[in-house]
Amino acid sequence: MVLLVLLSWVIMSCVNQVKYDYEVEKYEKVKLDFEGPELAEMGQDNPFLNYRMDVTFTQGDHSYVVPGYYAADGDAGETSASSGAIWRVWFSPDRVGEWSYRVSFQTGENIAVADSPAGQALAFDGQIGSILVSDLSSNSSEKGRLDYVGERYLQYSESKEYHLKVGPNSPENFLAYEDFDSTYSHNPNQIFIKSYESHLQDWNAGDPSWQNGKGKGIIGAVNYIADMGMNTIYFLTMNVTGDGKDVWPYVSHSDFDRMDCSKLDQWDIVFSHMEDKGVLLHFVLQETENELLLDEGNTGPMRRLYYRELIARFAHHKEIVWNLGEENGPAFFTPDGQNTRQRQAMADYIKEVDPYQHPVVVHTHSWITARDSIVDSLYQIKSIDGLSLQIDKRKEIHTQTIKYIDKSTAAGKTWYSPMDEIGFYWMGAMPDKDDPDHDTLRHEVLWGHLMAGGPGVEWYFGYKYPPADLDCEDWRSRDLLWRQSKVAVDFFRDYLPFAQMKAQPQLVTGDGYCFADPGNIYVIYQSQGEMPLIDLSAATGAFSIDWYDPKAGGELLQGSLSSIKAGRDINIGDPPKPINKKNADWVALLRHKKN
Repeated sequence: MVLLVLLSWVIMSCVNQVKYDYEVEKYEKVKLDFEGPELAEMGQDNPFLNYRMDVTFTQGDHSYVVPGYYAADGDAGETSASSGAIWRVWFSPDRVGEWSYRVSFQTGENIAVADSPAGQALAFDGQIGSILVSDLSSNSSEKGRLDYVGERYLQYSESKEYHLKVGPNSPENFLAYEDFDSTYSHNPNQIFIKSYESHLQDWNAGDPSWQNGKGKGIIGAVNYIADMGMNTIYFLTMNVTGDGKDVWPYVSHSDFDRMDCSKLDQWDIVFSHMEDKGVLLHFVLQETENELLLDEGNTGPMRRLYYRELIARFAHHKEIVWNLGEENGPAFFTPDGQNTRQRQAMADYIKEVDPYQHPVVVHTHSWITARDSIVDSLYQIKSIDGLSLQIDKRKEIHTQTIKYIDKSTAAGKTWYSPMDEIGFYWMGAMPDKDDPDHDTLRHEVLWGHLMAGGPGVEWYFGYKYPPADLDCEDWRSRDLLWRQSKVAVDFFRDYLPFAQMKAQPQLVTGDGYCFADPGNIYVIYQSQGEMPLIDLSAATGAFSIDWYDPKAGGELLQGSLSSIKAGRDINIGDPPKPINKKNADWVALLRHKKN
């Protein structure tokens, strides 16, 4: 009997010891490499168009179809290889337990961009495997993927925190970097290729680099911006015929069906470091000058290939926004532009191919007539999740942000619509040396947008105040602006249930901003004159009053009154110091006092 029990235990142990191909934690990136036929970037047999790899990852009734890509020799970022036999797929599992996967690998003319791929199976087609995903450790700081959830703010899938972004919108040609393979300008008259030499000091031992020390400047730049509390970077991935003429994923600026494997591997080293530092990857897919370059603006084979390659190589990162294009659509200075049908086709295709459904937005024109003539056609497009706002008149940012939130909500889908570019185009956010106080940026843009319920601000650098949008290589030029930006988002994160709050301009007199969850919490921002009265007639009980310095930050302060009772048109007292040129603005925080 004892022998039978022991034998049963041995048999059951062997059955339970399942061998998995990979064992990872939830959200940990899994890299799967496969060996196929020997090919080359510029080979007669095009590896990007004539081969298609898709891997289906399944757990129960939940599955992801993830596109794979040609990876040359598998280490192209280091070797600069342009040929090889390696195919790669990245997977970021978001559920605990056993996952299975099955690989599809086929060849056929233009199969990569076909609607219904049907080609010849070869090499590792049909290969299967398994992955065991364990839960996050108890001390993990993993927040999860940043998702659009039908609200004003993006939300982390794991922590359920809402996201407020702040960071640089310039240089738009952030990826025009001399240490990336085959990176050059095709405009001989103006060359904006960057070294980021001033940020070499910000590279730290243990940070990534490639090819014996390349990449330290751009990695240092990412470190600096993250150390300043910024959490987003805006960058173009294709500016052929655009302003900079120095960024594209291709082997050259005229080969739209041939990707540069080593350059894209090097891009991903930077993107991975951005992810590690908590910096959102704001992919801007084209400029207004080149929106008709691929397939005359349609989502034809070249545009499909472009999107599919970006998604295959980079969509596994957890914090991504896909921006359909800078200043998208026709305007007086670019009369030939994409139309609504073409915008929808782009967004639909990205949503079709991206397994993780990262948010898709559209960057707007700066002045209201050009902006609204396009925006009004977008509200019913389900694959578009919001706007990347550009507004020329700073005084309109508060009211315009409210308008787009309210109009999208009324249309059935509340948009995610950050303030991504400010006017005027020649000025933007000036360097500290030209505008050390940044008062109008703080009053009208930063706090104006956030107090309207907006999800965050990126700072554009106007061309008349270098270092500017195309030539900036030193983000320290706006050091004081980053500090004031952090002060604002720190207040919202530390003190406010901001996702529950809404702009309530009707509750205050004068030109102050009011952001509130009525009856529970109110924030009043005033940048000039006396603090406004607030209407608390719909509330009951008493409210504490604290004050916050929106320029310097710090702890909450006490003013002339510590509390007030609900009622109509209440005077909240005076801030710790009067509003004047030195103390240009104050924030009042009113919180309901529980019995």
